[in-house]
Amino acid sequence: MDKPELPPPELQRVKLDQHDSVRSHVQQQVCDEVQRLECRIETLRLTKAPHAAIMISTYERMISRKKGFLQNWDL
Repeated sequence: MDKPELPPPELQRVKLDQHDSVRSHVQQQVCDEVQRLECRIETLRLTKAPHAAIMISTYERMISRKKGFLQNWDL
């Protein structure tokens, strides 16, 4: 019994970014991550941790990149 021939892999690829459910899920996940990072920043600002400034700066860069991702993908 012969197996049916499948199209080449490049023709089988699904562009997930074109599906609203995937886009919505990714947007929600990234927005939740941004919110958590913003809360961490506020907590760090209230503490006198020795490396708080470095951690805040790092979190701010992460937030900037995540917001840039959302903007680039029109999410």
